[in-house]
Amino acid sequence: MRHIMVATDGSDGANRAIDIAAELAKGEGRTLSIVAVARPLSAEERQLFERIEATDPAEVLAQRNLNEAGQRLRAAGIAAAKTYLVRGEPAEAIIRTIEREKVDAIVVGRRGRGQLAGLLLGSVSQKLCSLAPCAVIVAP
Repeated sequence: MRHIMVATDGSDGANRAIDIAAELAKGEGRTLSIVAVARPLSAEERQLFERIEATDPAEVLAQRNLNEAGQRLRAAGIAAAKTYLVRGEPAEAIIRTIEREKVDAIVVGRRGRGQLAGLLLGSVSQKLCSLAPCAVIVAP
């Protein structure tokens, strides 16, 4: 595995995925990338941005997730990682990025910020397990 990608939505599961990806990426000749998706926001998330005059709150949130993931990786000893802020339905956008960037493995959290918190496996991680053209590592 030369090119490892980690997907983040800012959730606890994504943070565990970042930690695992950092460990996997330590080694000669490995590249680590972070991807965050600017997806349509829920009503609750939109309320958080009512006072911000940002043109695109979804993009602001995704960029924040990328920044926090980068900080977490630096704390784990990873000096640099490529970042991708993509738009759309999360699983589809992540798969497009995996294909375009020729990723060997994607690390994701078992559960993200989705609305169906009771599910054993989140919808994005489940779709990636079924459809990703590379190895999928699911963090508990």
